[in-house]
Amino acid sequence: MPHNQTNREIYLRLLGYVRPYRTAFLLSMLGMALTAMTEPLFPALMKPLLDKGFVPKYQSELYLVPLALVAIFVTRGFLTYFTSYTLAWVTNRLVMDLRRQMFGRLLSLPTPYYDDQSSGTLMTRVTYGVNDFTSAATTVLTALVRDSLTVLGLLGFLLYLDWQLTLIALAVGPFIVSVVRLFGKRLRAASRRGYSAMGLIAHILEETIGAHKVVKVFGGQRYEAKRFEDVSNEFRKAAMRESMAGSATVPLTQVASASALAIIIYVALLHSSENQITIGSFVSFITAMLMLLAPVKRLTEVNAPLQRGLTAAENIFDLLDQPEEEDCGAKVLPRARGDIVLDRASFSYAGVARPTLQDVSLEINAGLTVALVGPSGSGKSTLVSLLPRFYPIGNGSIRIDGHDISTLTLASLRASIALVSQEVVLFNDSVAANIAYGTASQASEAEIIAAAQAAHAWEFICQMPQGLQTRVGENGVKLSGGQRQRLAIARAFLKNAPILILDEATSALDSESERQIQAALETLIQGRTTLVIAHRLSTVEHADRIVVLDKGRIVEQGRHGDLLALNGMYSHLYRLQFESPESR
Repeated sequence: MPHNQTNREIYLRLLGYVRPYRTAFLLSMLGMALTAMTEPLFPALMKPLLDKGFVPKYQSELYLVPLALVAIFVTRGFLTYFTSYTLAWVTNRLVMDLRRQMFGRLLSLPTPYYDDQSSGTLMTRVTYGVNDFTSAATTVLTALVRDSLTVLGLLGFLLYLDWQLTLIALAVGPFIVSVVRLFGKRLRAASRRGYSAMGLIAHILEETIGAHKVVKVFGGQRYEAKRFEDVSNEFRKAAMRESMAGSATVPLTQVASASALAIIIYVALLHSSENQITIGSFVSFITAMLMLLAPVKRLTEVNAPLQRGLTAAENIFDLLDQPEEEDCGAKVLPRARGDIVLDRASFSYAGVARPTLQDVSLEINAGLTVALVGPSGSGKSTLVSLLPRFYPIGNGSIRIDGHDISTLTLASLRASIALVSQEVVLFNDSVAANIAYGTASQASEAEIIAAAQAAHAWEFICQMPQGLQTRVGENGVKLSGGQRQRLAIARAFLKNAPILILDEATSALDSESERQIQAALETLIQGRTTLVIAHRLSTVEHADRIVVLDKGRIVEQGRHGDLLALNGMYSHLYRLQFESPESR
């Protein structure tokens, strides 16, 4: 992840997100400023109280001092509440805006980005990252505005009382700034390591929870526990480095402040012995000095949350700055007939030396069913992934109804394609919402039922506790494999796209489920251009054409009987399957 934004650039960019809420933000800043202005009033009351409060002729005038004291704290209480509320309102708005933008960017990122990223890391950015940033921003902003103004106000009052003593107090300023800058770099580095470790923790958690059955059956508990312990230890080390750097800042600045305070008390005592300062002035000065310690302490402590916030902001902006999925096409494809042409199409994955597809040329007429077969790694899934432009084609072209797909808008291209894959994706929502997903979300209940019936899914849906409104659990965990597959087919029925991709849609199922799904698919492919990736060659014997791929090239194509007669790769694969024990 690049870290090429300066602190200033990050600050300015963050302010851009505050702009829509500038009125509330400015009111909270004003509240902080007014709160800071009340700080010097308390030590200022000490001087007349001590200088005149115990002199009889002035006592009748000093009843206002306790009233002023109460008024100060009532005012401060109201301002503190007002400031906290308005700042929390702005902060929560920022959280919502940032999360909405980040989620929107996730929805628009290209498929290759997801190939290179851990989903746990991405979830950490959207959840922990935004919280770290906003909570840090609130703490930092409060300290920088309210405490800075408090320090300035108290220093101004100290200068008014005794400028010489105040200069002694200011002498420790450069030392405090140096300490904060020195430890700031260490804090940022530790925050980055901690953030990276948190992403790995989320990744391991997600993997282990999702694969808990595999972990149990294969006895992977010790291995997963060790993995989690190692990454948790990395996070602990990063947190300790951050804590060490943050903790060292405060005592060093406090020792410097206490040394300055000791010198000031000594000099003030000398002045008082020479009648250069009154008791009231001395107590007022010391009170103001002591009141300075708390805001100065908070200002030095702000470095740790500031660096955490900046690290979180870097990660947030790194995601937001990722280029969206390229959608440079301008043509809107009307409902396609389904003619597909691949003209010398080639493709290579990033970082992989050997091309996955090489000079693939293929013509598919509308309404035909074409099966793609071949050994693992031959490029079957890659070929069908190029059709909806999940990946940009390297060389050559792909045309649908004569239109180069690179010239089409993504929305219109993908509207013409439906996908049913082996790895069925269902959402933790109702059966109806999973069938009528996305662009079909406005479908009527009658249309949903018709799609379910066509997919041979209506029978088991009727037996569910709440029918179409039954929730299916995370990725359909409450359903069998065959039931999940039939819901995916119902989704494809409802979309009614002219081009259909079946990616091993009947593999890993029992015979009864496969029979029902095969029957549903035979209905679904009627009148559609269908690309079938099949592991079981018996399921594609009746395809209009079978295309055999090997090492990214088409090596054979034809009908089932013709390819068997060739006695080539297809015949070899077919014999291997039907001579294996599992096919008997």
